[in-house]
Amino acid sequence: MIALLLALGSSLAYGCADFLGGLGARKAHVLRTVMIAAPASLAIELLLWPLLGASFSPATLAWGAASGVASAAAFVLLYRTLAIGPMNVLSPVTALVSAALPVGVGLLQGEHLAAAGMIGLPLALVAVVLVSAGPGVRAARPSRTALLLAFGAGAAIALQLVFLHQAPADSGVGPLIVGRAVASAITLTAAGLMHRRLGAERPAYAMSATAGVLDSVANLLFLIAARSGDLAVVAVIVALYPAGTVLLARKVLGERLHRGQLIGLGVAAVAVSLLALN
Repeated sequence: MIALLLALGSSLAYGCADFLGGLGARKAHVLRTVMIAAPASLAIELLLWPLLGASFSPATLAWGAASGVASAAAFVLLYRTLAIGPMNVLSPVTALVSAALPVGVGLLQGEHLAAAGMIGLPLALVAVVLVSAGPGVRAARPSRTALLLAFGAGAAIALQLVFLHQAPADSGVGPLIVGRAVASAITLTAAGLMHRRLGAERPAYAMSATAGVLDSVANLLFLIAARSGDLAVVAVIVALYPAGTVLLARKVLGERLHRGQLIGLGVAAVAVSLLALN
């Protein structure tokens, strides 16, 4: 139950971070937003170091660095995917892949689900698709390139979660610090190489920094949840993060929730309840 609640908190934090990051990316080039968000996230994890502890064994450094590379790749592939569109088709594809791969890894590592979990897990995957899908999905046909990028983005997000889970359980926030440092270095290097293409628009500093802080909180909650529960269950709950994004868009931007998303939220509630009984 504790792992489930932590996973829900992680999902909500990821959804809020994506919402703020998306708004920030509307005001300036996405790399300008990430240049602020990634170091802000790293700063939070460094502040948590004295409180939660951290060790930096070779395994922690390796898995943390791998998660950082995956995180940087996820940013690039995800925003490139959504730029090509259509978002209402590609977003659920990305979310589903990001959920399915960790589930497979968890089951292959010997995790077992009770009867309630066997029903709740596929329901949660269905909820991921419904919640993250926008209106007009049937009419939209993405290109093969866009679909490949969507699968790549989902795989990168999934690998980030899997790599963090593989880090030693006694490493504290070590893998988070290493991962965010690597992701920040990659992002800042890319921004330096592409500085002429970034435009003159000033980024939304406060919004971008808040997105980074929330992303750091989401990573921390996921790591604690995965250490205290099953990766298969935690990952699919975390993948419900689009629910937080669409609810914020409804509240702040006045965007309407279509029927499929409302059904998805209901399915998610049922799935979480079943997984809680697992």
